[in-house]
This record gives sequence, C-alpha cells and structure tokens, in this order.
Amino acid sequence: MIPFIDLAAQQARIRDKIEAGMTRVLDHGAYIMGPEVTALETRLADYAGTTHCISCSSGTDALILALISLGLKPGQGVIVPSFTFAASAEVMPVLGAIPVFAEVQADTYNLDPESLTVAFATARESGIEVVGIIGVGLFGQPADYSAIMKFARANDLWVVDDAAQSFGAQWQGTRVGMLADITCTSFFPAKPLGCYGDGGAVFTNDDLQAEIMRSCRIHGMGKTRYDNVRIGMTARLDTIQAAVLDAKLDIFDDELESRQRVADLYETLLNGVVETPKLAPDATSSWAQYTVKLPDGSDRDAIMASLLDQGVPSAIYYPVPMHEQPPYRNYPVAGGELKVTADLCKRVLALPMHPYLDSAAQNQVATALADALNQ
Repeated sequence: MIPFIDLAAQQARIRDKIEAGMTRVLDHGAYIMGPEVTALETRLADYAGTTHCISCSSGTDALILALISLGLKPGQGVIVPSFTFAASAEVMPVLGAIPVFAEVQADTYNLDPESLTVAFATARESGIEVVGIIGVGLFGQPADYSAIMKFARANDLWVVDDAAQSFGAQWQGTRVGMLADITCTSFFPAKPLGCYGDGGAVFTNDDLQAEIMRSCRIHGMGKTRYDNVRIGMTARLDTIQAAVLDAKLDIFDDELESRQRVADLYETLLNGVVETPKLAPDATSSWAQYTVKLPDGSDRDAIMASLLDQGVPSAIYYPVPMHEQPPYRNYPVAGGELKVTADLCKRVLALPMHPYLDSAAQNQVATALADALNQ
C-alpha cells in the first residue's frame, strides 16, 4: 500500500532534532508559551516576509483571531468560496456574521474573481453589508490575489488569505503571507508544514491587528495574566509543537521542491487520462494535495475501490459544497447557484502526494488509475 502522506519518511530525516527540541521543553518545563514559541514566530515571520507572526492552536482559531482583529461584527457578510473545507466558512457564524458563498475556477479550484461582483450584489440584495473576503489557497496554489485585492480595494473590503494548504507557495513572485491584509495557516499534521498535533499561525504587517490577536489568544489578556482588556479565547500553540515545527522548517523548502517534482511527473503520467490541476501563470504551489478531475459520469466510488485493491489510497476533497451542508443552506449563494462547484464535488479525486513519493510509486498510481477508468 502506497502511503497517502508519508510522515514517517519525513520524521526519519529530522527525528534527532525533534527529540532534542522536545527534551529541551521537558527540561525547562515551559509547556505553554515557552521560548520555542517566540523563536518559531520570529522564524516564520522572516520566512513569510511579514512584521508579525502570531502562532495559535489551529488554522480555524487563526481565522477567528484574524476576523476579531478586523472588527467583524454580527450580521456583516464575508465572501468565501463554497468549494473549501468547513473552517473557511464556519468562522463567520461562530462570530455571528454571514458567509456569502462564491464560485471557484474550474482549473485552479480557487475563488473565481469574476464571482465576487455577483456575490457582492447577491448579499446587498439580501440587505447584508459585505465587509471582507476570505480567499483560500486550495490544495496548495494561492488564489488570484491580484484580482481579489483589486476588487476589495474598489469596494472598501479587507481580504484574508486562508493559506491552510498553501503556506510556502508564491503568487507572481510574492510569497504567501504578503498576498492579503492578513494570512492564516494551519499546522495540522497532514499540511505541507505540519506539527504533531493541532497548530496554526496568523501573519500581518499591522501592529494593532497583531496586538489584538496576541491578546485574544490568551483570554483578551492585557499587560498581565489577569488583566483582561477584551473578549478573548484560548488559542495558544503548545511549546512542544513549536519545537517540532522548528525542525520541520529546516527542510521545508527542500520538501516544496520535491512536491513540485512529484506534481510534474503526475502531469506527465496522467496527461490524457484525467484532468490534472493547473497552475496559474507565475504561481507556485505547495501541493498539499494532488487533486484530479475524473471524466464526467465516472463512478468515483468504484474507481476508488479499484485503486485501493491495487494498493493506491485516494480521497475526496470535497464531496459536498459548503452551501449545501445543513448548517449553511440558508446563507446567500452568488447568483443562486454554483455550477462549477457542483461539478467539482462530483468529479474530484485526490491521489497520494508527499515529498517522498518515488517514481515507481507514481507509475503504480497512474497505471492503477488508468486500469480503474477502463473497467
């Protein structure tokens, strides 16, 4: 069986540093907000090119902290793609706000800038004040932030980059972290840069936003632990997870290069077999997943079963669009329907993707997929 994601091979490269980092944490005992957390934040901010990095307990909490710092109020609307993971949309209702679901592009799977005008108008027709946009770098490629930011500035909106899957990528020479007003990422173990538990981070160049987020991740703390100056939450990154991430960051760029080599070979092997993901001009991807589109009308369940019989695991990201999930069915949808999103949910299939996937395994995947399609 080919590993869908091979964390064991990755760990073998850096286990000594991980164990040394964990030992330091065990020795000094500062398990919460220890010195490793501050050191990691500095290193991550340098990597992203931002003034501030605020680490936190998950990618979802990163989005919540970002929205709090932006002053999102109950009843206000935020445009977000429907073809995404739940966290991108659920953070609005958590704060009493309203997700406004927009369309994605068929080739990149990311928020379609042309859908923004429709989403904005749909929300206004419902009496909803739209104040921001959350773009998502789905599967590793950043959204078209050139066009998204242009629309946002023209309509006095802020933009958050949900880079849970795209940290490490670039858009037109600019690294993720600098593409939007605020960038959020996740360190869930399966992410390109992941820890061994939950974790996340927020990136900003705004001093006030950073101050608010640092306060809110510790119960709205002021100058002292029991000085509560605003409503907050518990959203700290554990010190041991910071030590793990520090070790993984050493090999992150090398792994990104390996992921691109894997994607390039998949493109060669699967050309003409299925629709492969496409990079926009001047974009790079961290290739969190390698997601293809099956031919229209394919029996996806049967194909997945056939792949598994041949030692190839697969997954579906995502089988149901957010606007059709029960808790979200009453929220606005751009133009009333999202045809591209509906088509993707029926046809997408994610194949094994990680930096340690060798050519023999990829050939096995490609052969198994071709065989499954021909059955």
